[in-house]
Amino acid sequence: MTDKFQRHKQPWTSDEIQKLHRLAAKGMSLKAISKALTRTEESIQARAKQDGLKVSKLR
Repeated sequence: MTDKFQRHKQPWTSDEIQKLHRLAAKGMSLKAISKALTRTEESIQARAKQDGLKVSKLR
């Protein structure tokens, strides 16, 4: 159970931010970006909103 929240509240690195921008520009889904960055979907959404990015949700 402790492994699940290992990255809880960790600050974003510049590499992660760049990767988020690249993946969002490619049109990847929120779930795919979440797996690629090993972060929660909520964390991805919050950072994308802060940076003014549009992240598509898989329907």
